[in-house]
Amino acid sequence: MNSYPRIVFLGTPDFAVASLHTLLENGFPVVAVVTAPDKPAGRGLQLTKSAIKRYAVQKDIPVLQPLKLKDPEFLEQLKSFQADVQVVVAFRMLPEIVWAMPALGTINLHGSLLPQYRGAAPINRAIMNGETKTGVTTFKLQQEIDTGNILLQEEIPIGPDETAGELHDRMKEVGAKLVVQTIRGLMDETIQGKPQGESDPSSLKMAPKIFTSDCEINWTDPVSKIHNQIRGLAPFPGAFTTFRGKMLKIFRSRPEKIDREGKPGEMQNDGKNWLRYSASDGYIYIEEMQLEGKKKMLTSDFLRGYRPS
Repeated sequence: MNSYPRIVFLGTPDFAVASLHTLLENGFPVVAVVTAPDKPAGRGLQLTKSAIKRYAVQKDIPVLQPLKLKDPEFLEQLKSFQADVQVVVAFRMLPEIVWAMPALGTINLHGSLLPQYRGAAPINRAIMNGETKTGVTTFKLQQEIDTGNILLQEEIPIGPDETAGELHDRMKEVGAKLVVQTIRGLMDETIQGKPQGESDPSSLKMAPKIFTSDCEINWTDPVSKIHNQIRGLAPFPGAFTTFRGKMLKIFRSRPEKIDREGKPGEMQNDGKNWLRYSASDGYIYIEEMQLEGKKKMLTSDFLRGYRPS
């Protein structure tokens, strides 16, 4: 293919904006964007546009917001853009009638080194599991979610105290460049998709959606597991415990593995600068938190206001 392919981009959150922006910066014709319908949000429940829609409107790109991806009217609109390839970044599962439409197929950017961490929350789950590296993968969509032939991958190290939010912001930029490399490889036919290796399915780690039960801290766990849980859920949805009958979300922590005094879950502090909870094999020092109904704050500010005994 000599000329740049016509691209339809499918995505919703901020993570996807980086890839759309980089495609446009590199001269690729994005002829339409597909994103989620506007949703009510905030106290006034005003309809809110997705991050991708806001960006696409600024760039005068046509936006499609189907309620159902098999709706005949939507499919006709999508077909009318005559895309050579579709790019999916952080969007919902597509039916075959959509992903099989373009001649070059549909490529997906996923936030892990597939086949590891298939699923909705690969960034969170990798950190929660204490991984020291992860990556991004582009692959061709097929029927089963996150199982298509791999096109390109790039490894990304994970810092020992890095949060999911910080990794997210680095990963979206690395992923955006990988999307461009993938499109170029498809254009000049230098990329050949390869099946995902699954010789030992029992070795695969999955990345299911995060539920409330994943967020509540169990102080009988080891300090390393609790620290990874806290940073893997920061800044959203946030790991939590209870304080005086209210939810206390914890966003930053410091683990100390040491013989400790007190029962797991017992809070200790100096009344000024530090606050810690006992865990099974040491202490978790809390550095940033948010009490239910209050703003996010540092430990020193929290102690000035509440002085827990």
